Amino acid sequence: MARLYDKFHSKMKKVADINHAIAVLSWDKEVNLPKDGAMHRSQQVATLAGLSHTEFTNNDFGLMLNRLSEMPSLSASERKNITVTLDQYNKATKFSEAFVIRKSEIESAGYHAWLKAREANDYSIFKDPLADLIALKKEEAEKLGYKEHPYDALLDQYEPGLTVSQLDPIFAGVKKDLKKLIKKIGKSKQVTNKFLNKKYDWNKQWEFGLDILENMGYDFNRGRQDLSAHPFTTSFSPMDVRVTTRVDENDFAYMLWSTIHEGGHALYEQGLSIEDYGLPTGSYLSLSIHESQSRLWENHVGRSRDYWSYWYPSLKADFPKSLKKTDLDGFYKRINKISPNLIRTEADELHYHFHVLIRYEIEKGLMEGSIDTENLDKIWNEKYKEYLGVSAKDANQGILQDVHWGHGSIGYFPTYSLGSFYAAQFFAQAEKDIKKLNKKLAKGDTSQLLAWLRENIHQHGRRYEADELCNRITGESLNFDHFLKYASDKFLKVYKG
Repeated sequence: MARLYDKFHSKMKKVADINHAIAVLSWDKEVNLPKDGAMHRSQQVATLAGLSHTEFTNNDFGLMLNRLSEMPSLSASERKNITVTLDQYNKATKFSEAFVIRKSEIESAGYHAWLKAREANDYSIFKDPLADLIALKKEEAEKLGYKEHPYDALLDQYEPGLTVSQLDPIFAGVKKDLKKLIKKIGKSKQVTNKFLNKKYDWNKQWEFGLDILENMGYDFNRGRQDLSAHPFTTSFSPMDVRVTTRVDENDFAYMLWSTIHEGGHALYEQGLSIEDYGLPTGSYLSLSIHESQSRLWENHVGRSRDYWSYWYPSLKADFPKSLKKTDLDGFYKRINKISPNLIRTEADELHYHFHVLIRYEIEKGLMEGSIDTENLDKIWNEKYKEYLGVSAKDANQGILQDVHWGHGSIGYFPTYSLGSFYAAQFFAQAEKDIKKLNKKLAKGDTSQLLAWLRENIHQHGRRYEADELCNRITGESLNFDHFLKYASDKFLKVYKG
C-alpha cells in the first residue's frame, strides 16, 4: 500500500500540472496570442484557476495534510513540504472557488486594459480597471488577515513573512545612505553611453544573446528564448524553463541586460529538484531570492570588468562600426553609468532602488486608503520629481510602464530591491569560497559560480526560509551594508578614473 506521503505527492503533482497549464497559456498570451484571442484566453485561464483551487482546497486533502503533520516518521524534507503546504492550504481555503474565478477575470480584464492604455498612451483607460484590482486586493488582504498593515498580507504572498515594519527601515537606508553615495558620485565628471544607441544589427544581437545564455549555463535542451514586450521567465518544470527578451537595433542595452537578467532567473528554475516536482522543496524559495539570482548575474557578473575582458573582443568583432571608438575600459565605465532616468527596467544599479521605493510607497498607500487611482498618474510624477528629479512626458514613460499592476501583482516590487541586496551578500560570499573567481570570469568560465549557486541555493527549493538560507550561506541575516559596500567600491572607482 502506498505511503500516505506518496499520495500527498501525487496530489501535489496534479495541482502543479494544472497550474503549469495556466502558465503555458500565460506564456502564449505574452508571446503568440492574436489580438482577438484575449477574451477566450481569459476565460480559459479563469476556468483552470478555479479547477486548481478546487483541487487544492478539497476537504479530504486538508484531512490528509493534518494527518501527515502529526506523523513523527517523516524526514526533515518531507516535514517541510507538509508544513509549507498546510500553510498554503489554510490560506487557500479562505477563498471560495467563485472568488478565485472572479479574481482571475478581474486580473485578466486589468491586463488587457493596461495593454489598451499602453497602446493609446492614456492612463484614463486603465484607471477604473486598476481601481477594481485594488478593491479586489483589499478584499483579498481582509480574507487572508494581517496583524498590522493590509499590505502585509500581499507582501507575504511573494516574500513569506515580509511586512511593512521590516521594509520601512530598509528603504530608509535607501533614502539616506544610497542617496548620499549617489550625491558623492554626482560630483565627478559624467560618462556617456551614447554608443549603446548606435546601429546594432538585430540578428547579430539575437545571436550574441544566445551565446551569452549558453555561456552562463542555460540549457537550451530544457528551454528556449522568445520575444516579448516585457521580458520575463516562466517555468513549467525544471525540464522546460523559457525566457523572453526584447531587441532594439538602436539600443543594444535592451537585449543585453534583459537576456542576462532573465538568464539568471532561468538558471535558478533549471537547478530545482526534478524529483520534487510539485512540492515546496522543488519550487523557488521566494521572489527576493529569485531576484537575487537575476541581479547577481546581471550586475555582479554582467556589469563587471572581468566578465567583459572575455566578451568584449567578440562583441567588438560583431559590431565594429558601433564600437569603433570604444575600448574595454571605456565600455566598462559606460555600461556602469549612474544617472537618474524614468524607466525602471533601464535604470542603473543605484537609482533602480528609488524606482522600487516609489512603487512601494504608492502600493502601501493604495492598500491603506491614503491614495486612490483617480489622480494616481499625478502622484506618480510628483514622486519621480521628488526622488529622481525627472518628470514623465507621457503615461507610457510614467505610470503605465510596468505590467505588474495589470496582472494584479501588488506587493511584488519590494522583492526587486531585496533581491539586489541579497545578491550583493551572496556574491561577496562566493568570492570568498571560489578561489580567484574574478580570473575565472575573465576567462569566460562561469561554471564554478553556477555550481556554487546550485549547491548553496538552487537545489534546496523551499527547504529553508529566506533568512535561514542567508544565514546558512553567509553567517548573517540580510544586511544592506553588503550592497552599500559593493556599490561604493565599484562606482567610486568607476567615476574616479
